[in-house]
Amino acid sequence: MSDAILTLNAGSSSLKFALFEIKDGRRLLLAAKGEIEKMDSAPHLTAQDAQGKLIAEQSWAAAPAYDALIAQVLSWAESRLNGDRLIAVGHRIVHGGPDHAEPELVTLELLDALDALVPLAPLHLPHNIAPIGAIATARPDLAQVVVFDTAFHRTMPEIATRIAIPNRYEEEGVRRYGFHGLSYEYIAGRLKEIAPVLAQARVIVAHLGNGASLCALKNGRSIDTTMGFSALDGLVMGTRPGDIDAGVLLYLQERHGMDVKTLEKLLYNESGLKGVSGISGDMRTLLASQDLSAKEAVALFVFRLAREIGALTASLGGLDGLVFTAGIGEHAPEIRAMTVERLSWLGAKLDGAANARNDCLIGSGDSRIALYAIPADEEIMIARHALEVIRAA
Repeated sequence: MSDAILTLNAGSSSLKFALFEIKDGRRLLLAAKGEIEKMDSAPHLTAQDAQGKLIAEQSWAAAPAYDALIAQVLSWAESRLNGDRLIAVGHRIVHGGPDHAEPELVTLELLDALDALVPLAPLHLPHNIAPIGAIATARPDLAQVVVFDTAFHRTMPEIATRIAIPNRYEEEGVRRYGFHGLSYEYIAGRLKEIAPVLAQARVIVAHLGNGASLCALKNGRSIDTTMGFSALDGLVMGTRPGDIDAGVLLYLQERHGMDVKTLEKLLYNESGLKGVSGISGDMRTLLASQDLSAKEAVALFVFRLAREIGALTASLGGLDGLVFTAGIGEHAPEIRAMTVERLSWLGAKLDGAANARNDCLIGSGDSRIALYAIPADEEIMIARHALEVIRAA
C-alpha cells in the first residue's frame, strides 16, 4: 500500500487537479490528472491517466454548488487509489505577500492570513482559497498544504523588488513580487538534470501561456522577473496588456470616466492579444489567421518578448541560455523562431528542424546561447512541497 497526494490549482472558472502516488516514501509518480472547465456555468470534467489516455469525462447542464464539485473531485481521486491512502491535498496560492516564502500546512491562523492578502490579488486569491474550505468540510481530517507562486522570487535583490513611489506604500506591501514561481522552480530543477553546467549559469526562462512572464536565473535562483506587484505587469498576454504607461490609466479615467471595476475588466479581460487583434487571446487562433490585426498582435507579442529578454540580460550581466516553457513556449515553434531571430544580436541561432519538432534542445551547434523548450510541470512542484511539509510535520 502506498500513500498519495492530490494537487489542486484553482482559477476563476476552472480547476486543474493531479493525483500522485508516493513510492518508497519519497518518489512521486503521476497517477492521473484532469481539469474542470466552466465551473461557474456548465462544468465539464476530463481526466487522463499518466499516459494521457482519457479515463473520465462528465458534464453538468448547470453548475452544482462549488463545494459539491470539489467534493466530487476528491471522491473521484480517492476512487483511483486502489488501496492507497490519500494523505494530503496541495494547493497553488498565487500570492504569498511579504511574509510567506515557504510552503505551509493549512491552519485557521493561516487562513486568516490568506484572507488578509486578498487585496494584493483580488481576482486570484479568493479562487485559490475556496477549495481549502470545501475540502475541510468534506474531509476535516485530511491535511492541506499551500504552496505560494511568489515564493521562488524571494531571492531577488531588494533593488529589484522596489517600485519608485513613496516608501509608506512599500511598507504596506506595494512592491514587486513576481509570479509563475512554481513553473520557474521546476525548470531550474530540470536544468540541473539535463544541463547541469548551464543550470549554474545565466539563464532566462520564458513562461509563455495565456499569462506570460520571464524570469532571470543565476545559479538556479531568481534575480529578476517581468511580473511585479500584480500579474498584469511585463509581457503582452492573452487578455492582459503587460507593461503599460500609468498615464494611460489616468487618461482613461479622466477622458472616459472609467472606474476601478471598469479598468479592472479592461486590463484583465479585454486587452493583450485579444484587444490588439479584436479576434482572440488564443495564440493558436491568431497564428492560424490571415487577418492583419491577428498578425499585428503576434508581432507585438514577439517584439515585447524580445525587448524584455534584452532587459533581463542586462540584469544578469549577460546570457548563457534561454528556455521556452508553458503552452505557447512549448507548442508554438513560430513564436520561438520569431523571438530568436530578434535575439540574433546575442548570437542566438535555432536549429530549424529541432524547433519544428518541439525538441528539448532547439539551438544550433553554433548558437552562442543555449536554447531549450522544456514542458512545465507546476503540479509536481505542488506535490513535492506538500510531501515535504507533511513529512516534516
